Parts: sequence; C-alpha cells; structure tokens
Amino acid sequence: MSLCSTSAGFELDELPALSRTAVPRNDFLRDNAAELARMWPAARLLPVDRRGRAPMGRSGDMPVLDFRATEGTTPPADAVLLGEQDGVCYWAVRAEPDGPVQEGMGWDATLPDTDEPVWQDLRLAGGLLSAEDAGLLTTAVAVLSWHDNAGFCAKCGSRVEPRRAGWATHCTGCGREEYPRTDPAVICLVHDGGDQVLLARQPIWPPDRYSVLAGFVEGGESLEACVVREICEEVGITVESVHYLGSQPWPFPRSLMVGFSAVGDPTTPLVPADGEIEQARWVHRDEVRAVLAAGGTGPGLILPGVTSIARRMLESWAKT
Repeated sequence: MSLCSTSAGFELDELPALSRTAVPRNDFLRDNAAELARMWPAARLLPVDRRGRAPMGRSGDMPVLDFRATEGTTPPADAVLLGEQDGVCYWAVRAEPDGPVQEGMGWDATLPDTDEPVWQDLRLAGGLLSAEDAGLLTTAVAVLSWHDNAGFCAKCGSRVEPRRAGWATHCTGCGREEYPRTDPAVICLVHDGGDQVLLARQPIWPPDRYSVLAGFVEGGESLEACVVREICEEVGITVESVHYLGSQPWPFPRSLMVGFSAVGDPTTPLVPADGEIEQARWVHRDEVRAVLAAGGTGPGLILPGVTSIARRMLESWAKT
C-alpha cells in the first residue's frame, strides 16, 4: 500500500451538517456602504452570544433561527454581513441572551420541548437546522469569534477597526489589514480495510464516548503527512492509503476539519498517548451499525453527535 490513495473503500454519503449552505455570501456588497444602508431596514438580524448560541424557534421537528428586526438607518460598526438572498441581507451581532437558554454542551443535537424561542448552541442544534440556517449560524459564530480575539494588530499592537461589513479589520496604527483566520485540522477514520474501525476517547469525555482521531496541522506540513503523524502520535500505529473525504467548518473557535480515511493494521499494538487518549480500540462494523440504528448510543459505545463530521464519516463507512 502507498501513503496516498485514490480510494480507500468509501466516500461521504452526504455533506457534513455544518458544510451545508444556501445563502450566497455576496462579497461585492461588503464594500458598498450605500447599498447596505439602503437594504438595512428590511434586513434580518441574528444575535449570537459568546458561546455560539442563537435564539431558535421551531417548525415541526426542526429548530429555526429567530431573526430580529433591525433598528436605526445603517448597520452598526460591529455587525457582520452573513450574506444576501432575494434582496434580503442577513447580519449577525454579538448579544447576550434575552430569553430561555439551553445550557447543555456537547455533541448531541436536541430540540427543546417548547414553542418559545430558546438560545441554543450550534454544536447541539446544527445538525437539525436547515441548510440555510446552518450555513448562516456557522458563518456568524466563526466571524464573530474572530473579532472577539482580534481586537489589536498582530504587527504593531494598535487597536483595529472593522471594515468590509465585518470581513476585515484595519489597524489604526500601521494600516495593516487582517482577514478572518481558520486553523486547519485533520480528522481521520482509520479502518483495517475490512470490517473494523479504530475509535478512541479523550480523558475529559463522558464515559463510553468514542470518536475517530483528529489533530491540528503544523506549520510546513501537508494534510496527508499530518494524518500519518497524528495517528502515530495518538495511538502508536502507522497508517497507509490516506484518502480525502470532505471538510467541515468547526468554529470553536476557528477550525476547519478536513476529513480523511486511512488503513491501519489491527494486529499492531495500540499505544494511547499519555494524557491525550484514555483508550483506543477496534470496533466491528456490525456494532457501529447497531449503535447508529439506536440513535448513536449503545452499550459501552456512544458515537459523536449528528452535527460533527466524525458522525458523517462513521455513518458513511458503516453503510459500505
């Protein structure tokens, strides 16, 4: 087998939940202040708090974003233009919750048992949102989080000001421009070329929670080399036939998860990285299928939530 492969036996059967989008971003509007001001009174405004929660109502069994009416004659300086569709602009602003809040954190998508708007976390509700709402909220969380942590120039230390409807900053000291940053990370489903998949758990996760392996790309490193390095560092085996599957933004705070599959030898002893991996084990496809059929939770095995690309990868592999 080679390091890279054109096929490792399966592909993603559909887009990951947060990769879906339906509203065009419309880069040309970002520099047109007069047109943005003209469209502001009819725009839809989404408040988002610092934990990535936004108000959501419900439509049947689906949560829907609860947009607010705009105020004033022009967009505020800290607002971010998410996109424009059919003559309507979508904006996001940082805000504190003004209603009930769903406090749960984690991977499990949930729908509150109420018809009143509830502030919900993107990680919990993202997999249940429509493509339009998932794309808008994911963009809002990503760009607003960038502004939270980019208030000063990385070159001279002066305060920066937002530009281009929230899609750039301008340094008040040296004039340097900065744009929203994304940190690439790989996430890899390792299988044995047959019916076993390698799953692992971190020490801080709830009991029985397992997922595929992941790690950040280092400077000067290719995605494929990162897959091989991370798997070896985390569980002590060398993988081959690295194959690209797809990607998903994961703005917590600013990652882009790039999904791969790879093949490993299940006879090689697993050596979990001390302090990072509590346990790793090979799991048969039939067990994964049974847990997925039960909603993601089974005896001794809880799989990643439906919002994650890890869940999409496992579901796609289990179907082959």
